[in-house]
Amino acid sequence: QVQLVESGGGLVQAGGSLRLSCAASGRTFGRTFSSYDMGWFRQAPGNERAFVAAITWNGGETYYADYVKGRFTISRENAKNTVYLQMNSLKPEDTAVYYCAARPRGPWLTVGPNEYPDWGPGTQVTVSS
Repeated sequence: QVQLVESGGGLVQAGGSLRLSCAASGRTFGRTFSSYDMGWFRQAPGNERAFVAAITWNGGETYYADYVKGRFTISRENAKNTVYLQMNSLKPEDTAVYYCAARPRGPWLTVGPNEYPDWGPGTQVTVSS
């Protein structure tokens, strides 16, 4: 497995921005960070964990949930073993714990939480109105 730790969460006002980072470490079966597709998910109290964004192992393809498209940007810097989520134009409904997740790279990106075997502990994002 790959170890993941999120950072960058906090309290912001509606319309503001945050950049989340997810730092990866560790190896399994000879894999490095570039061997993984990465995803961001979020979970608000009482809700199921929901897909936010995903990025391929080399950053060549990204995919976003409709409710963040145009506002959030996922990126990665493999040399730093880090994936980012730039969140702009934040809304109160974006309030949630945000999780970084990893899965072995595949032919296409996936959006189901069950498809990602490795997870970070999450970071809280709170957007006030």
